[in-house]
Amino acid sequence: MAPVASAPPQVGASIHRVRQHARLSVEGLGSTIRLRQATISRLHAGQPATSLQTLFELHAMPDPELVVRPRTKVTTADLEHIS
Repeated sequence: MAPVASAPPQVGASIHRVRQHARLSVEGLGSTIRLRQATISRLHAGQPATSLQTLFELHAMPDPELVVRPRTKVTTADLEHIS
């Protein structure tokens, strides 16, 4: 099952995992998708008020996909590996 993120900290953790899987440093990711290091750090921290444009900039990263779908029944066990 793909990770499910329903709150800013979970989205940040997912972005962090994708970046690490791609073997990119924060600086390397920033250079790849043309975002400042501070912006990426805020994303990783799950700070709210991230713009939709910033999220869509992540599509320049290897392998990410942003999916919006109706909520499914998710158990606590399903979410434990996200944080």
